[in-house]
Amino acid sequence: MNLSQRIYAFSLLGDTLRRTLAGEKTHCSDRLAGLISSQQHLNPWFTPGNVIMALTAIAGELTTVNLEKWTKPYPDLRETKIPARIAVIMAGNIPLVGFHDFLSVLISGNIAVVKKSSKDPDLIMLIRDLLVEADPGISRLINITEGVLPDFDAVIATGSDNTSRYFEQYFGKYPHIIRKNRNSIAILDGTETKEDLEALGSDVFSYFGLGCRSVSKMYVPADFDLPTLAAAWNKYADIINHSKYASNYDYYKAVYLVNRDRFTDTGFVLLKEDRSLASPVAVLHYELYRPGETPLKDIQLLKDKIQCIAGRDHIPFGSSQSPALWDYADGVDTLDFLLKKISTGFL
Repeated sequence: MNLSQRIYAFSLLGDTLRRTLAGEKTHCSDRLAGLISSQQHLNPWFTPGNVIMALTAIAGELTTVNLEKWTKPYPDLRETKIPARIAVIMAGNIPLVGFHDFLSVLISGNIAVVKKSSKDPDLIMLIRDLLVEADPGISRLINITEGVLPDFDAVIATGSDNTSRYFEQYFGKYPHIIRKNRNSIAILDGTETKEDLEALGSDVFSYFGLGCRSVSKMYVPADFDLPTLAAAWNKYADIINHSKYASNYDYYKAVYLVNRDRFTDTGFVLLKEDRSLASPVAVLHYELYRPGETPLKDIQLLKDKIQCIAGRDHIPFGSSQSPALWDYADGVDTLDFLLKKISTGFL
């Protein structure tokens, strides 16, 4: 398959997903509807709304225009080479979180040797099947397993800080991209409109805050009125009805009360002043800064722990969960990695 054929296959995948998610009857409507409703029984965090959100974000990016724009800066993608076998170890914190790595390996003409997550085993199989229907030739480039990885030449792995140490030990001898924990932040300057704050709520609450692009901490002016956030985020208040989220909320509220920690209780999320970037589910950390100060100096020191920043002069509020194809996780250019390693030789 050449690059044009690979782009066409993924654009057909995107078209099928967009039409099906829009309610049009397609050949995969029943299967997709079944997966959307069933994933929460396998992984309680994968609610129908979250599965739809992930699929919609992916489908929106898989257009011919986007795929061509993404691949244009890499002329070597048009050359025919012996494909390398790239192991892709997928995480399971949000639905299809490893899709971009899967896409990058295939769009570069390599073989994706996928170790699917036990927490998200079904959705990638749907993607595989729809791709093969779009172009049967792509099937030779996909090898998905639940067990031990077969032979591979390089590795792209995503996990927690703990699992990344295991990955480093086990895969360190191979060319690799190994991703660790990252969090996203928001910087408020006090001039935000109600619409801005409502949009920020999407960055905070989407996927229950479990994604690396979920805002887990805010930097706010010292005179910022925190209770205004509760009003702006009222549309997300039903999140407290999710049993696992509610358990986290109750647990941390009890801990903070016992420890006499100061926090703001909105009824569905706890706002706690804390320097830590990572916050537990149902908790949002914040840090105050005074007029004339800027949090950017501190943020620069933490850049290796930050995935993205929402705010003025950064990505718009409400867009953290909708990365473009060229918005690489951890700032590591996956296509560049694959092309350089191929040129120097995996094999």
